[in-house]
Amino acid sequence: MQKLERTKRNFQSIISQVKELDDELSLIEEMVSQENDENLFESETQELSKKIEAFEIQSLLSGPHDEDDAIVTIHSGAGGTESCDWVAMLFRMYTMWAQNNNYKIEIADMQEGDQAGYKSITFIVSLGDHPYGNLKGENGVHRLVRISPFDSNKRRHTSFAAVSVLPDIEDDINIEIKPEDLKIDTFRASGAGGQYVNKTDSAIRITHISTGIVVTCQTERSQMKNKATAMKILKSKLYKLEEEKKAAQLKNISGEKKKVEWGSQIRSYVLHPYKMVKDHRTNLEKTNVAAESVLNGEINDFLYEDLKYLKGEENE
Repeated sequence: MQKLERTKRNFQSIISQVKELDDELSLIEEMVSQENDENLFESETQELSKKIEAFEIQSLLSGPHDEDDAIVTIHSGAGGTESCDWVAMLFRMYTMWAQNNNYKIEIADMQEGDQAGYKSITFIVSLGDHPYGNLKGENGVHRLVRISPFDSNKRRHTSFAAVSVLPDIEDDINIEIKPEDLKIDTFRASGAGGQYVNKTDSAIRITHISTGIVVTCQTERSQMKNKATAMKILKSKLYKLEEEKKAAQLKNISGEKKKVEWGSQIRSYVLHPYKMVKDHRTNLEKTNVAAESVLNGEINDFLYEDLKYLKGEENE
């Protein structure tokens, strides 16, 4: 019922905005016809164009879980210290984006690299506007090219990291998790969290036996809180798995020949010999100073293009 009410409010908001935009366009037409001023028409339509773009973004955020919080995991790829550092850079990018757009970030689990960065990090993005909806297009492999700060010979290195984004699904979604299908281990937390965390077996590892999915959480001091967070992430992963199975079945039934490439590279971040960030799905490209700003959290343009790309994929 809560989900239905939220969907109803979304549709009501869209209808209301369409009416407002239509009224505003009619008013502009009337003003221009009376004043016969081209400059007035240009300035007024520019403002209206911004409102239409904002409306388009909202209309793209109409998926069943777009309003949910987002569970984001970044895994390092091949490349050892380089890739671990790249995970830390991506985490910083998403953290700065969250701060700039009034989201809250809460770390659920992290495994630090041997020398720098993280082997993997999981965090939850909450509050703000449509956390999962805005970030869902970030799923995939992100590639970095730069002069390595860890290479004494100053050679150019390529690093990879995989970003996974899941919705923090609501309790009214029925995902059956049988207690006998779970293996739950406790262990001593490591890394960030303070001395108290490291002295107790507060960290939790949950293995879902039938699927092999493993979830860990170790950032809370309470074992109970870590378990609750781990179960939340497990539930979202199982839901995502079921959705993927259904999608695969539909493709088989409809006879689609569409190519699916899991783990395919979606975006490149090049810092040497030139500065460029390019999304390989949408072809959006930022160079020079704009490319540097992307790693400082200025990713809204990419997220917007991702949403349009995903909507096109749904309609094919």
